[in-house]
Amino acid sequence: MSPARTGRPSSSLKRLVCTSFLRAWGRRRPNLRRAVLLICTASAIYGLLTASQVLSGSAHGKALGKVPQKVLTDAAIRLPGTALEGNTFYMENVQPQGGATSNSPITLQPNVVYITLKTKRIKPANIRGTVRPKKRRKYVARPGVLQDLESKKEELWRDGSKIPNTLHRTQAQISIQSIGGHRGGRGAYQSNIRIYSNSAPPWFTQEDIGAMRFLADSSISHIKQVLSGQANLLLFESDQSPLRKMPVPPVGSSACQGRCGVIKRPLDMSEVFAFHLDRVLGLNRTLPSVSRTLEFVQDGQPCPVILWDPSLLPTDNKTQSSVKLKWATYQEMLRHKCWLNGKAPKAELGCTEIHHQEWCKMALFDFLLQVYTRLDRHCCGFKPRKEDSCAQEGLYLKCNNPESIDLTHIIQRRQDPRSLVFIDNKGFFDRSEENLDFKLLDGIKEFPETAVSVLKSHRLREKLLQSFFLDKVYWESQGGRQGIEKLIDVIERRAQILLTYINAHGIKVIPMND
Repeated sequence: MSPARTGRPSSSLKRLVCTSFLRAWGRRRPNLRRAVLLICTASAIYGLLTASQVLSGSAHGKALGKVPQKVLTDAAIRLPGTALEGNTFYMENVQPQGGATSNSPITLQPNVVYITLKTKRIKPANIRGTVRPKKRRKYVARPGVLQDLESKKEELWRDGSKIPNTLHRTQAQISIQSIGGHRGGRGAYQSNIRIYSNSAPPWFTQEDIGAMRFLADSSISHIKQVLSGQANLLLFESDQSPLRKMPVPPVGSSACQGRCGVIKRPLDMSEVFAFHLDRVLGLNRTLPSVSRTLEFVQDGQPCPVILWDPSLLPTDNKTQSSVKLKWATYQEMLRHKCWLNGKAPKAELGCTEIHHQEWCKMALFDFLLQVYTRLDRHCCGFKPRKEDSCAQEGLYLKCNNPESIDLTHIIQRRQDPRSLVFIDNKGFFDRSEENLDFKLLDGIKEFPETAVSVLKSHRLREKLLQSFFLDKVYWESQGGRQGIEKLIDVIERRAQILLTYINAHGIKVIPMND
């Protein structure tokens, strides 16, 4: 091992110097000058070797001290968020030399160069949809121009071909509102039926939309009371020209000469909910109904208004039905499946003109809304409240005798006696799930495929919200979306119970087309 690496003279060098000294000391006096010269030479060599080793050792220690400093400097440059104040920072994990404290400052060497990478600022690409549009001044039409805008608006909505197919719903809404109008409005009047897209929801027909606009927006010319069965109906008649040709009323009928609507109490607002639920499920058995504010009805509170249909068959005064049926006869008809597959039933079976599938649709519809007045007027399938008519009249006491129980509100049309029309659809949303009327489902072995598929699709809420939004007065009277969502929650829970009932009892789900 070389002396430069160990830092001290080797043993052989020491041995050489000592041997030279002893030889010189042991010789005679004449050689004293030579011995002194040899000793001085050896001492000089030893001193030079020692000094060179000390210098190399100090340089090696300084190099060792630079290694952690360089590592920490590189780490500080690479790691994001490292704060370098000036050129000084603190090392906590490096053992300092010379007894220095662990937090003593270390100054970087002046030859350290920091490189800052600056990205070149590039102008963003002009991509469609990423550039903020310029603010435009709000255009305020002069009073003389408003009439022209209204006429253009009415012409636009009257002729659907002028509306471009590429127009989205939001764009259509903005464009219509920007001219100060809406679809179906007259002059400066705003319609209560809101349709902001190119077409109404697919479960509504053109006749439905026309009837809804008539009931919500038409001017009232006459108001009269009409006796229907045991109830007095309040009708309003409009001088507005009908949107579609109505069936001619029977001879001698003076209830409504033109187009009329039936006004009901504000407590019967569930009639509007029933109409939209019927259309969403694809049953199409209820009459069009909307909410309307009338100043002469209970201080202007919103109330349901139902389209008057003169084609309905006259009803019995007691049961308010076009055909009289007992509960036992109804159950026999369900077992015989009258008119199923187009087969005419035998006369001894006692079938009526009503098709078997109509009862299946009615049972599903009544169960979701818990309408008991048609099939369970005596409240035999649930525990009634004191406010229910069956409890006030004592009808529940006759539940032990099914023969005495009459079906009510069984209505047919004159031109279509095979089908039923659902009237008086007062639903109950406050009935608990433990007190549902399952008697409405007695004897039912099939359900319509279209309605059940909607219940299974998890889109019932979405469709109902979209449907209710059309009726502005009803939407606001129920507290907006928050209030309507609570009503839909009840229907969704009952729908899940009905689906469980279908699976548990093996009920068939079959197509039921008209």
